[in-house]
Amino acid sequence: MKCLFVYNPVSGRGKTAKRLKKIVRALRERYGDVCVCASKQRGDMTRIIREQAHLFDAVVFSGGDGSVNEALQGVCESGCAPELGYIPSGTVNDVAHSLGIPKRLGGALKVIRTGRAAALDCMKIGDRYAMYIVAAGAFTSAPYTTPQSLKKQIGFVAYGIEGLAKNMDFDVFGVTIRAGEREVHTDSVFVVLMNGRYVAGIPLNRGAGMADGKIEAAVIRQRKNPGFFGKVRAFFSLARLFLCGFRAANEKQIERFEGSRFEIQTDEHVVWNFDGEKGTTGKVTVEVLPGRIRMLVPRGKKV
Repeated sequence: MKCLFVYNPVSGRGKTAKRLKKIVRALRERYGDVCVCASKQRGDMTRIIREQAHLFDAVVFSGGDGSVNEALQGVCESGCAPELGYIPSGTVNDVAHSLGIPKRLGGALKVIRTGRAAALDCMKIGDRYAMYIVAAGAFTSAPYTTPQSLKKQIGFVAYGIEGLAKNMDFDVFGVTIRAGEREVHTDSVFVVLMNGRYVAGIPLNRGAGMADGKIEAAVIRQRKNPGFFGKVRAFFSLARLFLCGFRAANEKQIERFEGSRFEIQTDEHVVWNFDGEKGTTGKVTVEVLPGRIRMLVPRGKKV
C-alpha cells in the first residue's frame, strides 16, 4: 500500500518536523511505501492532497484543526476517498477530541497502526467543506485572527485573549434559519452548526455523533440595540451554552435545531468560521455529506 504524509511544519511549535523519522517509521509498518510532503503556506495541504490523493491508498496528515479543514478540502475536491490518518499537533485539536485520537504522538500513531476506518460525515457549504463546525458571531474570529507567535507562547489561552479583545461589543445581526419545515427569524450574536462534539476544547455537543447524518445547531437571540445589560445577558447565555452544552442549556435566549440541511440568510458583513478558518460571508446553505470521509479512529470508539 502507498501512503502520502502531509504535515504543517509550523503547527505545535514544529514538533512534527522534529519527530519525522519516528512518524515515517510507524507509517511504514502499516503502509510500506510512504511519501512525505511539508506544507509551506496556507492552502498547500489542500493543493497537495487534491493533486495527489488519486496516487495513494491512504493520506496521513498532521496539524491542528485548520489542517483538518485543509485536508478535507483536498480530499473532497480530488473526488477520491482515500483512507485518512490524523496526527494532531495543533493548539486545541477539537476533531481529535471528538474522535478519541490522542494528542500524544505515540497514541496517535497507535491509532494509525491498529485503528479502524470509520465513515464520517462532513458538511458542505457552497463549494467549501467543514468537518466539525460552521459558526458566526461573537468570538468566532479568534481562531484565525490570533497571531501564530502568541499561540506558540501561551497556547490555548491566546484564543481567549484575542476573543476578549475583539468581541466584547457583541455585534448584533439579523438571521433567518430554515431547517426542514422549521423556520426562525431573529436577531442574534452567535450562530453555530456542529458535526463534532468539541469546540475550543469544550464538549459543547457531547451527545452528538460524526456519523449520524445530522447537524446540531444553536442560535443566541439578542435585541437589535441591547444596551449594557442586554450585552451582559448575551454573554451569560453564551457562557451557559458552552458550560452546559447544546442539550443541557435550557434558556429562552438559546434557540436549538437539528437537521441535515440548513438555509441561513444573514447580513452580508457577517463572516463565517469553517473549522477555525475564515470562510464566506452572508447567506449560506449547510448540508451533511453522509459518510464522505474515511478516517482512522480507535477501535471500539463510537463516532
